[in-house]
Amino acid sequence: MNYLKPNKVILVDENDQQVGHMEKLEAHTKGLLHRAFSVFVFNSKNELMLQRRAFGKYHSEGLWTNTCCSHPMDGETIIEAGHRRLIEEMGFDCELNEMFKFIYRANLDNGLIEHELDHVITGLSDKTPHINTNEVMSFKWMTLENIKNEIKLHPNDYTVWFKIIIEEHYETLLSPQYNESIQKRDI
Repeated sequence: MNYLKPNKVILVDENDQQVGHMEKLEAHTKGLLHRAFSVFVFNSKNELMLQRRAFGKYHSEGLWTNTCCSHPMDGETIIEAGHRRLIEEMGFDCELNEMFKFIYRANLDNGLIEHELDHVITGLSDKTPHINTNEVMSFKWMTLENIKNEIKLHPNDYTVWFKIIIEEHYETLLSPQYNESIQKRDI
């Protein structure tokens, strides 16, 4: 599959206002705040599709994380970027909706720094993914409760942003408002 990965990230302020662009690796070396997104696709059993990042990724290789994630390209909405990356990494698409956003800063395993304003996007699908093995080595479905327990037992098996979302936004992902909206979506 041929696709265009963003080589630049969109630098933002804490209000998500664009302040510039920078080469992706440079932004992660300097730890500058930039726009990102994380896609969470649930199935009809309320299980989340997790992916295990491929070895060879520039950071967090071999770790489990949410369904997919990346950085939007200039001129691309968060939802458009989510669709693009879901297709590129997992080989399927579904309706997506933005749920919330948050800022985090964390040192990564290879001297890089993640400093992102991360938009969390959710979707509902029972489709079987057709993973891009350059990006993803495997996938599995798990309930949020099981994920939370597994993170406690094996924290080094998960990406930093995913652990933050599960630890700090768990109740939001379980909220009745969210569950009502997700159940109305097509599978």
